Amino acid sequence: MLAQLLDFLGDGRIALLGFGREGRSTYAFLRRHFPTRQLLIADQNPIELDDPNATFLCGEHYLDALHHCDMLIKSPGVSLRDIAIPNGLLVTCQTDFFLRFVPCKTVGVTGTKGKTTTSTLVFHMLRASGLPAQLIGNVGVPVLDCFEEIEGQIAVIELSSHQLEFTRASPQIAVWTNLYEEHLDHYTGGFSGYAAAKARICQYQAPEDLFIYTAEQPLHEWADLTPCKAQRVLIGLDETDLFLRSLDNTNPRLRGEHNRHNIYFSATAALAAGASQEGIRRAVAEFGGIPHRMDLVSQAGGINWVNDCITTIPHGVLCTIDALGDVDSLILGGLDRGLDYQEFAQNLEQRPPRNVICMPDTGYAIAKLLENAGSQKNIILASTMEEAVAAALRCTEQGKTCLLSPAAASYNMYKNFEEKGRHFVECINNNAAAKQPSPE
Repeated sequence: MLAQLLDFLGDGRIALLGFGREGRSTYAFLRRHFPTRQLLIADQNPIELDDPNATFLCGEHYLDALHHCDMLIKSPGVSLRDIAIPNGLLVTCQTDFFLRFVPCKTVGVTGTKGKTTTSTLVFHMLRASGLPAQLIGNVGVPVLDCFEEIEGQIAVIELSSHQLEFTRASPQIAVWTNLYEEHLDHYTGGFSGYAAAKARICQYQAPEDLFIYTAEQPLHEWADLTPCKAQRVLIGLDETDLFLRSLDNTNPRLRGEHNRHNIYFSATAALAAGASQEGIRRAVAEFGGIPHRMDLVSQAGGINWVNDCITTIPHGVLCTIDALGDVDSLILGGLDRGLDYQEFAQNLEQRPPRNVICMPDTGYAIAKLLENAGSQKNIILASTMEEAVAAALRCTEQGKTCLLSPAAASYNMYKNFEEKGRHFVECINNNAAAKQPSPE
């Protein structure tokens, strides 16, 4: 299958658009097989690379690369919103290559929320069943990094909408957990463009494939599922399958209805991929959680500090609050991507947090919505994480939870959500008062 991929790459002009983690991975793959091939590499940021067979296009006009190649291999973080694609140009990506040509069974997981938990659970269920598997994709492992060695294994691939947008192949087992407003600034058409990208996870499936998706939402109203020829399995919270229901409440790290849904998705996919019921039970029971996802990082100052920085949509924040049950202070806010927070503010008003600590930019907008509605909550504006943690320490009731769950992306102040989550922990640890329990 490697030979087929190399043939597919042809001898035309190739450009790499974006040179972050995935762009560098694509470059490394090409250089492993085409050491001297001429490449165009384009990125908004400067590129430091010693390669006499590469040409670089950096800065504000980096998208001009579309006019200087026959094949454009796009990185997920680059948006082509409202950009006209030149006639004859093939825009593709790592995920497209992998799903077209990889010589192994593939399980793909997408969704606005739950895809990391679900894909990680599938991976552990397969491993606990004695099956060889790799967890790759949006979890931070570019799929081409393992293309040459993955034959005979099961590839479990977390798939973001960005990775699916220009993909023209689907996994043999596809899971779509849910769909909410997200990344509206990335796609032509906003939500409709986002939904269309997600739908590619199933649109190229064959009749012998399996499509597992949520019964809780009308996905067919938001995305075209008619091209999908696979067998379909709807998964809902009212699941009657006795084995799936037996997995309920077996791990405190998987609290909440959203995690029960994730367990059902992952168990159904893992069974289809060959996992045993015993292996699935063991994987659920031993699951250690996901970093930055409902992650209890400290109990300094007599407060349960929970990092949920991976949650970048309003609905996810509400699910986390409901799952934890004792949130007294909520820290939120991040990059404004055009989401409407009116309904979120209304729902937040009906939930436990007495203290809502709001960071730029969306946090300030949410604070205004709450104040305009006459909220009785203690609303605090914080310009930095240090200020937010200090405020939480002052006002959070002993024995209860301070939750960092942004309801927005982190790019306005941080490189990514991981960096924001780490800074949250640093601020807790660096706050001298937080290191000692408050006096009785």
